[in-house]
Amino acid sequence: MMTLQRTPLNELHRKLGAKMVDFGGWEMPLYYTSIVEEHRTVRQGVGVFDVSHMGEIEVRGKEALAFVQYLVPNDVAKLELDQALYTTMCDPQGFVLDDLLIYRLPDLERQGEKYLLVVNAGTTEQDFAWVQSQARSLSGVEIQNLSSRYAQVAIQGPASQGALQRHVEVDLSRIQYFHSMETELYKEEILISRTGYTGEDGFEVYGPPMTIVQLWKDLIKSDVAPIGLGARDSLRFEPGYPLYGHELDQQTTPIEAGLSWTVKAKPGNYNGKETLLHQKKNGGEKSLIGLRMTDPGVARQGYPIYLNGAEAGIVTSGMKSITLDQFLALGFIKKGFPKEVGRRIEIDIRGQRKAAELVKLPFYRGSVRSP
Repeated sequence: MMTLQRTPLNELHRKLGAKMVDFGGWEMPLYYTSIVEEHRTVRQGVGVFDVSHMGEIEVRGKEALAFVQYLVPNDVAKLELDQALYTTMCDPQGFVLDDLLIYRLPDLERQGEKYLLVVNAGTTEQDFAWVQSQARSLSGVEIQNLSSRYAQVAIQGPASQGALQRHVEVDLSRIQYFHSMETELYKEEILISRTGYTGEDGFEVYGPPMTIVQLWKDLIKSDVAPIGLGARDSLRFEPGYPLYGHELDQQTTPIEAGLSWTVKAKPGNYNGKETLLHQKKNGGEKSLIGLRMTDPGVARQGYPIYLNGAEAGIVTSGMKSITLDQFLALGFIKKGFPKEVGRRIEIDIRGQRKAAELVKLPFYRGSVRSP
């Protein structure tokens, strides 16, 4: 039996009575009170998540920018210092290996280029191996897996700025959406970014494990509620954010996953460029859609979608929206099938066809600030 990895906050989760589960090889809190209560806490106020299982890969050196530009379809060259962007990382055919955040950070030691790639927990090792394999012919790039050096918490919700401000000296109002700032906390260097995965305003804080443990304790003492991964999933679902292994995988391109805005016609080559730019103009083999059940039932991942009796696609994520009180789902419709909003379809739920209709994405817009 495989031993699950644990974050530095594991013992604190247990003391708070968390329901612990296996998440991509990590023992993580699913919930502390209930998914519904924790979801509403973040939508209406503020909560804190342990996301220390995420991976951090540093790329630095004189060729760092050119290399990262080759790795991803988004335009990293447009980043200013202390700015971040969301992108996918694709194979040469344009299929998604992972989705990630890329931070451009100052390299004070060497006065060069430095980027921090924050990747998904379950794909960290394969992502690191992939990045290394792509850099073999480059001498001006240094790549390190720094995941063990970082812990990370996410403070999310419309009240997140005030909740975190009580514990840091830097003026958080100076950090714009998808920007970051390096500062000190408890005499250790940390990185604070205005980013998140909930659709609400929020911050993600990276730092040495014991520093993040102390920040977690102080946030909990100041009545910021701990939030588990169950609510993290329901919160990302409502604004239609993709989840790797559901809306994103190695059979799906970013265009097909509704992420055409992350694919740029930038100078130079990058993995999958020809395919992705062709799809951006002409469409892919499938399209991400939102749907609402009109018959009772929950559309789960893997359930077939039917249109006029023909199998037209598949569900990738589905649940009852806690905020909207509706049974909703994300899925793919194959090329050639109509996908306009309002189109009536059917979902095969355990052998029974249940009626649904296509709806516009996102399902929900929260307090998240625009860049």
